[in-house]
Amino acid sequence: MKATAIQNNIRRLRFEANEMSQATLAEKIGVTRQTLNAIEAAKYSPTLELAFKIALVFGEPIDAVFQYPAD
Repeated sequence: MKATAIQNNIRRLRFEANEMSQATLAEKIGVTRQTLNAIEAAKYSPTLELAFKIALVFGEPIDAVFQYPAD
C-alpha cells in the first residue's frame, strides 16, 4: 500500500508573503533549504513541531497550510 503524501500550500503562502524565498523560510524554522524543498514538494512529511513552526511563520492555522487527503 502506497503512503499518501501530506499536501501543503507552502509555495502559495511564500508567494503571498512578499515572495519569501525557501532559504528565508528554512532559516526561520531552523531547517536547510533542501529539507524545506522536500516538504514543499510533498516528498517528505514534516514533524508535527515543524508543521506548527511553518504555520506560525505565516500566521495561519495548521490546516490552512497542510492537508491530508481523504481516500
